Amino acid sequence: MATTHIVKQGECLAGIAKKYGFYSWKIIYEYPENREFKNKRPNPNIIFPGDKIIIPDIKSKVENIETGKKIKIKLKIQHTYLRIILKDEGGNPLANVPYKLQVGNANFEGNTNDKGLLENKVPSNITEGKLTVIKQNVLGDNYTWMLKINSLDPIEEITGVQARLTNLGYRCGSIDGIIGPHTEAAIKIFQRKNGLTPNGQLNEETRSKLNEVYGC
Repeated sequence: MATTHIVKQGECLAGIAKKYGFYSWKIIYEYPENREFKNKRPNPNIIFPGDKIIIPDIKSKVENIETGKKIKIKLKIQHTYLRIILKDEGGNPLANVPYKLQVGNANFEGNTNDKGLLENKVPSNITEGKLTVIKQNVLGDNYTWMLKINSLDPIEEITGVQARLTNLGYRCGSIDGIIGPHTEAAIKIFQRKNGLTPNGQLNEETRSKLNEVYGC
């Protein structure tokens, strides 16, 4: 019998699928009973606390095996990747810079690519991490960020807009779902910088440009 799952902060479809024994989040996302959810959340990587997802029953598969012979069964394993693009204050990629990433009990080291992208395969149920970018030929502390993984809300939500603006360097104040004076000022600065009318209004044109600039 199908089950209803209520999304909590920090959850992603990959983690939810794993929790219920599915190898791929697509099985849940493409389930016909989730048509309304799919239309509401066209980007399956960004869901919102309180969203209702119908979990289908797991279908068993029967294989007829002849005794005395060896067979191979290939299991499909779902992988989750953490992708972050790093840029400087001028919007230029931090290309080919070394970094250290800690998520859960796992530690990664590497270099960003020429677009400032770092990419690592991580557990699907992690919610926090720590990223350190190593300064090269510069005295002083390294750049360090504490990460809230799977916590980016959809851009249709005010909290999602605030989080994107904050990550892009626009100071919104608290990510509280309220368009107060700090958020309005941040929207104006973003609009002005991106060729939009700087009225501080969160209209569809502003959301669309923010989605384009941020990448999701």
